[in-house]
Amino acid sequence: MTESELKKHLDAAEKSPKQVAAAVSSLPDKALRYKPGPDKWCILEVLGHLADIELVYAHRLRQMLADKKPTIAPIDQNDWARNLGYTDTPPAELIALYGLNRHANLRLLRRLNPADLEKSAYHPELKKAVTVADMIERLGSHGANHLQQIERLKKEAAAS
Repeated sequence: MTESELKKHLDAAEKSPKQVAAAVSSLPDKALRYKPGPDKWCILEVLGHLADIELVYAHRLRQMLADKKPTIAPIDQNDWARNLGYTDTPPAELIALYGLNRHANLRLLRRLNPADLEKSAYHPELKKAVTVADMIERLGSHGANHLQQIERLKKEAAAS
């Protein structure tokens, strides 16, 4: 990953919490809870996922940077959404957690040296090693992907 690619991914990651906050501000409860299907997420679940996945990223990145030959613990994001009370948490709290945890991850990542980008951990779900650079790329696009999902859910909720 070049220095300019790194900057692009980190800058995109930094913008995401504010973009998500703007997208959901002033949404009525009905829109926040609208589900397009029984096994699909509502906006509150997307917000909970964003908040919690930052904790997962934080742990995984720290494992990669500090441990010798780490293995990433897999998670089932649908089980997390079902079992961790996302729909019982105020949206402002979920957004604040997402923003704070993302900020902490970015502080860590902006201090890395180029050799750190190649550090890795084995990812059992992918059955391969993933690098810090891979994780940074994922951070740069993850929020934007869910922002598109939120926008789609808002339109569907309004039409329902």
